[in-house]
Amino acid sequence: MLDIKNINQYYGQSHILWDLSLNLKQGTCGCLIGRNGVGKTTLLKCITGLLPIRDGAITLNGYDINKLSTENRARGGIGFVPQGREIFPLLTVEENLKISLGARKDKARFIPGLIYELFPVLKEMKHRRGGDLSGGQQQQLAIGRALVLDPKLLILDEPTEGIQPNVVRDIGEVIRKLNRELGLTVLLVEQKLPFARRVADDFFIMEKGSVVATGPIANLNDDLVQRYLSV
Repeated sequence: MLDIKNINQYYGQSHILWDLSLNLKQGTCGCLIGRNGVGKTTLLKCITGLLPIRDGAITLNGYDINKLSTENRARGGIGFVPQGREIFPLLTVEENLKISLGARKDKARFIPGLIYELFPVLKEMKHRRGGDLSGGQQQQLAIGRALVLDPKLLILDEPTEGIQPNVVRDIGEVIRKLNRELGLTVLLVEQKLPFARRVADDFFIMEKGSVVATGPIANLNDDLVQRYLSV
C-alpha cells in the first residue's frame, strides 16, 4: 500500500530523515511512535507532499508519488488530519466538510452520509462555526473533512492530543470501524500507548530520523518502550 524506501529530508543544512524506510500493508492500521523531535510529523508531511524529500522513493499502491503536489496526492487517495486540526474557524461545520468535495475523483457534490453516521455531532452542529466547537468536536470535524475525500489511506497526526477521554474513546472506535470493517488503511502518530495498542495492528518506532524497530503491536514490549520511548 504505502512503501517508503531510503528517503532523506533536510531543513536547510539540518538532516532530519536519514535513509528512512517503512512499509504499511493494505487494510492495516500502523502507529508511528517515538520521542518528541525524532521526525514523525516531518515524515507525514513528506508523505502528503507538504515537504520535499532529497532522495529515496515514496509509492502508493505501486505508483511513485514523489513528484505529485499535495492536492494531487489527496486526489490520489491520501487523507491527512494534521496535528492541531487546522479547521477553518469562521466557516460552518458543513462548509468545512464541503471544502474537500473538490478533491474527490467522482466530483460528488454532497457530503457522504457516512460522515454523519460516524460523527453524529457534526450533523447536529453542521450550521455552527468550526471555531465554536470544542477541541474534541473539532478533531472529529478534521477527521470527517479528510474522509469526505474518500481516501484509500488516512493519516492522522496525534488525533487524541488535548481531547477529553470520552471523545478519545469515540475516535478510537471510528478508527477501528474504518480500518477493520471498511478496509481503510490508516497511519497515525500517537503518544498514548494504550490508545495505540487498542487501534493499531503494527508499530513503527522512530529514533533520530529513522525507523529503528517495527512489528505487530503485540510485540511492543517493555524493553522497546524503555529504550526508545521513555523520557
